[in-house]
Amino acid sequence: MAEIRKRTVESAGRENDEATKPEEVKSAETADSEDEQLIPDESNVESLVQELPQASDKTTEILDSALSSLPSRWRNWIVRGIFTWLMIFGFFFLIWLGPLALVATTLVVQVKCFQEIISIGYAVYRIHGLPWFRSLSWYFLITSNYFLHGEAIVDYFGVLLNRADFLRPLVTYHRFISFSLYIIGFVWFVLSLVKKYYMKQFSLFAWTHVTLLIVVTQSYFIMQNLFEGLVWFIVPVSMIICNDVMAYMFGFFFGKTPLIKLSPKKTWEGFIGGWISTVIFGMIMSHFLCQYNYFVCPLAYSERLEKMTMDCTPSHLFQLTDFNLPGPLQTVAALLGFPSKVTLYPFVLHSLSLSMFSSIIGPFGGFFASGFKRAFKIKDFGDIIPGHGGIMDRFDCQFLMATFVNVYISSFIRAPNPQKLLQQVLLLRTDQQMRIFQSLKDHLLSKGELP
Repeated sequence: MAEIRKRTVESAGRENDEATKPEEVKSAETADSEDEQLIPDESNVESLVQELPQASDKTTEILDSALSSLPSRWRNWIVRGIFTWLMIFGFFFLIWLGPLALVATTLVVQVKCFQEIISIGYAVYRIHGLPWFRSLSWYFLITSNYFLHGEAIVDYFGVLLNRADFLRPLVTYHRFISFSLYIIGFVWFVLSLVKKYYMKQFSLFAWTHVTLLIVVTQSYFIMQNLFEGLVWFIVPVSMIICNDVMAYMFGFFFGKTPLIKLSPKKTWEGFIGGWISTVIFGMIMSHFLCQYNYFVCPLAYSERLEKMTMDCTPSHLFQLTDFNLPGPLQTVAALLGFPSKVTLYPFVLHSLSLSMFSSIIGPFGGFFASGFKRAFKIKDFGDIIPGHGGIMDRFDCQFLMATFVNVYISSFIRAPNPQKLLQQVLLLRTDQQMRIFQSLKDHLLSKGELP
């Protein structure tokens, strides 16, 4: 009986509390409850995402009919092989066209990768009817590109841009303009918030910014590497291509041992075969490219010629050097009648670090992408390349490699860039340039470099 009386008192207390609540609080709680009931059912988000374009083996009618009698495994192998060679020849053609074509291609690839990732978020956006998500995503893409690539252009070509009066403010106030553009997008997002969708909108806002971090930042690093010399672009990209191709070949013919659950088709045989092939290929490719100034000279603007040039005296990295073999190897070489020294380009030794990263760590970019696709139960990011999928499916490892190369150059290779320093000096006032000139002259006189 005591327990019953206690419950009755508690129930009455709650009723009294409800009765004493302000009308504003009760109406707010009622509105929140109604909002929760109005939130659309998310059960069909998965089906919407699965409607995104997916890779297939379909090509032209002639090729499809020619391969129709083959098992699906071999049909996929042939289709992948054909389009792999087409992409490789296309890559060689872009190299022949020169650095500006490579820069333009990098931007096109970046935009396509961004579109493929954002499309997955847009599938969720459509079901909730959230305002402005797609427009805001593309606006932030443009803003981040303006900031990052504008920084590089100002560093390398600031003097050239300053010659045009209408471009001078863009150089002088580049960062302020970039910040202002971002703030406009930020305010735009805040004004687009809808009460019952706060969590979803902030999730998609974060989605956009993570996508920008993955795609735009990495493409910026790719272009920075390219400005250091085509060899820093061609060799890493070629290593990733070689590793992808050889890992697939070894896995296709010899693969039996699963490598990782995220990608059930990946095998240890393919992983090891790709690693060994990439190391060998990287050394051969590096040795070949080091022989030509076109590949090893940084991209710079010549004041004297008034155009872009790739002509220079190659640094020590790209000049043949004698290296003594380690002690134990010298003994083995002497027994076999080989010399105790080897002559090669120092860059070839650096290529070993690049090839090890591209073949051991690089695939984890692909595993990351596989996990992302599995989270949304999709097979590929798109269907633009038959047998391969979308652009992001082919460039997931390239982005990770670009960051490593940029960090590697900054940590172990890069010295102060005379071209960039000169660009910054030329942007100064005349009196500041004279002070720098006098200081430099005094320094060289003290070292005995000037008579």
